[in-house]
Formats: sequence, C-alpha cells, structure tokens
Amino acid sequence: MPFVKVNGAYGRVVQKVAGSPGFARVGPKVVPPVDRLLHRLTGGRVLLSRALLPGLVLTTTGRRSGQARTTPLMCVPEPEGTWVVVGSNFGQTHHPAWTGNLLATPEATISYDHRDVAVIAEMLEGEARDTAWGRARALWPAFDRYAERTDRTIRVFRLHPT
Repeated sequence: MPFVKVNGAYGRVVQKVAGSPGFARVGPKVVPPVDRLLHRLTGGRVLLSRALLPGLVLTTTGRRSGQARTTPLMCVPEPEGTWVVVGSNFGQTHHPAWTGNLLATPEATISYDHRDVAVIAEMLEGEARDTAWGRARALWPAFDRYAERTDRTIRVFRLHPT
C-alpha cells in the first residue's frame, strides 16, 4: 500500500520529475534495477516505487531467449481480482520488452502483496483499453506526459489470475 499521496507535495514533485524527457532517458535504466534488487533482498517486501503507487513484479518468458524476465511495474488493482499494467516505458519511442514478451507468451507470474500469482495477460483494445487507461491515468497522471512524448499507442494489459 502506498504511503505517500500521489497528489500531495512530494507526489507532485515525483510526477513532475518522472514526466520529464530527461527522466525518460535515465529512469528505465535506474528504477527497474533498483526495484528488482530491493524486491530480491527483502523477499518481496519492498519496492521503491510502492512508496507512491501500487506495484507488482511481473515475470515473463523472454520471447527470444526463453528465459524468465522480471520487471517491477506500477499496477492498478481491480475489484474483480485482476490487475492493469501499462507499457508506457516512460514515454520512450519503443514498447518495453515485457509487453512483447506477454504478446508472445501471455502466461506469466506476478509477485503482489507478498504472494506469487500465476496470471494470463490480455492486451486491451477499444473501450476496455480506454476504461483501463483512464483508471491508470487517475492513479498516475504522469501517464499523460508519457503518451504525449510518443507516437506509439501505449499497450495496456489486464492480468487475470489462473
């Protein structure tokens, strides 16, 4: 559970920094490795990004390597017991690798709330995507700046427990 308000003073500063073009170049190289390390060292209890937002660690199968690939992500927990994840890649021009991995092999696992859950990923389109995108933007307004920086359609997935 986040302990800092996204719309509080600290949260607004983090959003401004996270939404900047400079952070788009640095963030993907720094934030995921730090979160992966913290998650591993604390047995899944700590993710830096969870200070502000709900988060999970997604483990996919690499589409080229076949190896397990872990990625810490902000998520939107849904009342139905599913999770929405957004492939914003901090507004970079290319899709994050994990989204391609899910398209190739939708079976994955997540670490969420100190438990591991097997999931099936569904890429959302149309009205379902628009609704999920709206929920994600309400939780993390910086997604708007990410979308403005890229010409690609940002992929949005719903993760269903199996």
